[in-house]
Amino acid sequence: MVTNYADNNYLVLVGEIKSERKFSHEIYGESFYIFDLEIPRLSGNEDIIPITVSERLLEDVDLKIGKKIVVEGQFRSYNSYQNEKNKLVLTVFAKDIIDYKESEENTTSNEVVLTGYICKKPIYRQTPFGREISDILLAVNRAYNKSDYIPCIAWGRNARFCKSLDVGTEVKIIGRVQSRTYEKKFEDGTVEARVAYEVSIASMEIAQKDESTEAGEDNSQEAM
Repeated sequence: MVTNYADNNYLVLVGEIKSERKFSHEIYGESFYIFDLEIPRLSGNEDIIPITVSERLLEDVDLKIGKKIVVEGQFRSYNSYQNEKNKLVLTVFAKDIIDYKESEENTTSNEVVLTGYICKKPIYRQTPFGREISDILLAVNRAYNKSDYIPCIAWGRNARFCKSLDVGTEVKIIGRVQSRTYEKKFEDGTVEARVAYEVSIASMEIAQKDESTEAGEDNSQEAM
């Protein structure tokens, strides 16, 4: 059986370029660059998402700051060894970049579809105001025996649904890529501002079942 790994991990982002491209890395003579894309939320805030793109795509694309574009690709992870520790780094890997057209105004501006395996027991908790939250780490397979490890966050009844999921359960998730700022406190008392990236889950279900168990919706080339 041939697996189409593109079906496991697919996203579309519509946003505005917020930074100049900068060199990221090179693999087998192919150079890759990274830039930031600003994507508005319905709340009026925005997510700033790093986009990794091959030089081969840049031949026909003008990435000037302020330009609105559509990015199709995958949400990927890789390990970066820094200060004698491994750090999980997340980025959107662009497979296609096209100019935004006004006719696409009704297109979803931020959607990601993932099918993968729960690789850590979901962490369920409640906020001081009683809102339910679950943190999930999803392993999404891709070609060449690689996997992407994608942090996801569920709310409300989706969070409650996650409490019963065992490690190894295959699930399908639909959501959006989001950025979140937080403060990292060190033993010497210093504080460092950091940005985390994750998938905010809108809907999820158990994958590959005759009768899908669904939690419903909550309104709230290889680069690496």
